[in-house]
Amino acid sequence: MITTPALATIFSLAACGDEPANDDPAAGPSGTTSVSPSGTQAAETSLTVEVKASAQAPAKTWTLTCSPPGGTHPKAAESCAALGKAKDPFAPVPKDRMCTQIYGGPEVATIKGTHKGAPVDAKFARDNGCELARWTAVAPMFGDVPKVR
Repeated sequence: MITTPALATIFSLAACGDEPANDDPAAGPSGTTSVSPSGTQAAETSLTVEVKASAQAPAKTWTLTCSPPGGTHPKAAESCAALGKAKDPFAPVPKDRMCTQIYGGPEVATIKGTHKGAPVDAKFARDNGCELARWTAVAPMFGDVPKVR
């Protein structure tokens, strides 16, 4: 007669070894690797970040890639982590949303490129509570905002 602990051991051993080893760090959960049409590995996130102290100020521009974090961005790892935590980091504020009239400053930013394979063309500002919330969610991407001149 097989006891309950013996059955539990048998079933747990039967479950072992079903998944193939995934030694490729670029491979996804199913063991597949994302490859671009040119045959090279495609970066999930490749962005150009442009930040201005005000709409009229000169721009500070960086590139940012994630998986692994890189590019010319001074806070690449922090930026990628913020993107990973944000629910929909590039979604604009819905037009029918009521926002507090809290002014956070004249800073503006644009972000273009791809994120998780989707195209990105987003604008950020700090002129009301809704925009401040969007800015704060991905704040490391904007680096140290240049001073207003």
